[in-house]
Amino acid sequence: QVQLVESGGGWVQAGGSLRLSCAASGSIFSINTMAWYRQASGKQHELVARITRDGRIEYADSVKDRFTASREKDNNTWYLQMINLKPEDTAVYFCAAGRQAGWPYRLDFWGQGTQVTVSS
Repeated sequence: QVQLVESGGGWVQAGGSLRLSCAASGSIFSINTMAWYRQASGKQHELVARITRDGRIEYADSVKDRFTASREKDNNTWYLQMINLKPEDTAVYFCAAGRQAGWPYRLDFWGQGTQVTVSS
């Protein structure tokens, strides 16, 4: 099992920045894919960024050039640095991890989510 705990959400004005963290514990060695998702009120889950085993990072078009996903292996923590935030970025952000190394990158573990609110 893998446990994921997100932190770093909050309220920010448009144009501001936040950094989300996702601390992983448990069977970290089994993780091959990590992802950040978000869910706005009344909308479906949306993939924000995905880091694959070979180090490739994919971003949703809506966050490219504004969000940066990264991992610090020493402390088993993933990060999502968000700059130039927009009101449409308001959502609950989740980190997720999966054992599957290739497509469709099935995710097996999810964090509880952290709220990000961007005011105009």
